This record gives sequence, C-alpha cells and structure tokens, in this order.
Amino acid sequence: MPLDIIDLRSFYDSALGKVASRFIGRAIRARFESSIGQSLMGVGYATPYLDMFRGEALRVLAFMPAAQGVVNWPASGLSASALVEPVMMPLPDSCIDRVLVVHALEIIDHPRELLDEIWRILTPGGRMIAVVPRRAGLWARLDTTPFGYGQPYSRSQMRELMRDALFSPTYWTEALYAPPFERQIFLRAAPLFESVGAKLSLPGAGVLIVEATKQLYRPIGVRRLARQALPQLQPVIGVRPAGVAPH
Repeated sequence: MPLDIIDLRSFYDSALGKVASRFIGRAIRARFESSIGQSLMGVGYATPYLDMFRGEALRVLAFMPAAQGVVNWPASGLSASALVEPVMMPLPDSCIDRVLVVHALEIIDHPRELLDEIWRILTPGGRMIAVVPRRAGLWARLDTTPFGYGQPYSRSQMRELMRDALFSPTYWTEALYAPPFERQIFLRAAPLFESVGAKLSLPGAGVLIVEATKQLYRPIGVRRLARQALPQLQPVIGVRPAGVAPH
C-alpha cells in the first residue's frame, strides 16, 4: 500500500523524522560528495535529502509517485517537484547523472520496472543510491514510521534486484541503529546508538543503503546456457502420407 504524502511529511517534521533524515542524509552525502555540474533526481519521497544538493547541482528534481501524492518543493523559488507515473517518467533517455531513491522500491508494485526506468534515464556510468527498509531491522517491523510499510529487503534481495535491472552495486552501508521510538531518552541517545552500531557493524540497522552504477552491457551467459539445455532434435528425412503402408 502506498504511503500518503501527508504521513510522509508529518514524519519528517517530527523529532524522530529529523533524527532519521540526519543519519540517512549523512550516508548519502558521503557517497555523493560533490554534485557540481550534475543533474540529480529524487524518486519517491526524497525531498528531505535533496536540499543539501540545491546549491551545487546543475539541476535537482523531485519525482513523486501518483499513488502517493505530491508536495511543492522547494519551499521557495520555482517548483522542482512533479507527480509522475514512476515506470513512465517524462524524461528523455540518458539525461540524469545521479538518482536518489527513497520510500519507493519497498512501496511500488513492480520495483524491477522502476529500476528499468531509472536505468533508461541515467547517463552512461550514472550513479544511483537506493534507501530501503532492512528486513531484519526493528524499523521494518513497526508501522509507526514510513519504513514500516511495504516490502523490506535483505542485502541478497537487493543485490538480485539490482543485477536483474543491469545495475552494479558498488557500495553498501546501513543506518538507523537507534530504535524507532519518540521518547526523549531514545532521541537523546540516538547519536550514540548510531556511532556504536556503525563501528561494530551491529545487526540492528533499520535501513539498507546501496550505491550502484548503470551497466552498459547485457549479460548473455544465461541465454547461452538455456540454449545448450535444449534437446537436440533430429531432422525428418521424409513424410509418409496417412493410410499409405510402408514398403
């Protein structure tokens, strides 16, 4: 079930949402260190993480799924957000350098088709960062935050999804080790949870973050194996009409 835009906006306006956006945003910024001269697009509800790129990127777009709804973004200046069908985006081929996918892959009915569309619009060698709920994390088990909706992923599931859509994962990390509770004691301790969890690679992270690049070739090994597995058929030498007895 798609998340409503009002619920997403309310979460990121809350104290817990600000904690989540700070930790996830830190991981995103570490990979997209500089976007000078780049075209960057957010898919899903990525606006809490796009503001950091507005001052340097050539252009920044925010595309939100029609089933979710749309909000005007940024708050000042010309709007750069749009309501779109995520598997048929109104963009030409190879026009975006970097894509940030947040609150999308776990919600959309056909995540492979979304990745196919992102592959189409990315430039050769373009980079994508996807943020998804981690299957084994506590955040995916509670529906008190947007990360508790839809289909959570394990690392192996994300790797397979990326491979099928012709993306090569180049970097993996995790975030949100703090529990998804709004009590002040947990919010104050969130930086400690995050620091210790990341240093020790603890298993309780709430989201999985993967960076991937666009492959420019299509693997053919599977097709070759499929052809080899086909039975070898022998040609028919002749055809005898029905009712005619052999000599």
